[in-house]
Amino acid sequence: MNTQSTSVTADFATVTTPAGPFTALIDPDGAVLASGWTADAENLRTLIHSTLRPATLRERPDLGQVTKAIEAYHADDLTIIDSIAVRQVSGPFLVHAWEVLRKIPAGTPVTYTDFAASSGRPAATRAAANACARNAAALFVPCHRVIRTDGTLGGFRWGLDIKRWLLTHEA
Repeated sequence: MNTQSTSVTADFATVTTPAGPFTALIDPDGAVLASGWTADAENLRTLIHSTLRPATLRERPDLGQVTKAIEAYHADDLTIIDSIAVRQVSGPFLVHAWEVLRKIPAGTPVTYTDFAASSGRPAATRAAANACARNAAALFVPCHRVIRTDGTLGGFRWGLDIKRWLLTHEA
């Protein structure tokens, strides 16, 4: 588990995307700490685990490779997000589940049941759903690629319209 001091300042930038404003917060190493379809960087900061949560935020016009990846993904380079470092901490199951989410290919959504099985806990569908709900690094940890067994979308922190847009974009 990699932790850092909460006295750290995180940089953030907001990018205009077809799905709405998208903000990413990165640590000094350039790893994504939190991201989502919002212009509210402070709200994103609160999603970060307390051991990683930066004390302050600094707005930048651009976050280098992270900004390029956000723009390229929304312009149809669906695999560009796979190369971006993400830093999240929690218990062993959540960390493992987030790693599993990063391996779900664009255009091939899985059910919560399948995601639970892929995460090593086939009977723990609720725990798998919790991993999606607690994911602070939306897009880079693509929890939007998990749907209900009946084909409906389930939940998504950033709203079902954005989840639907993402799945359609990746199809």
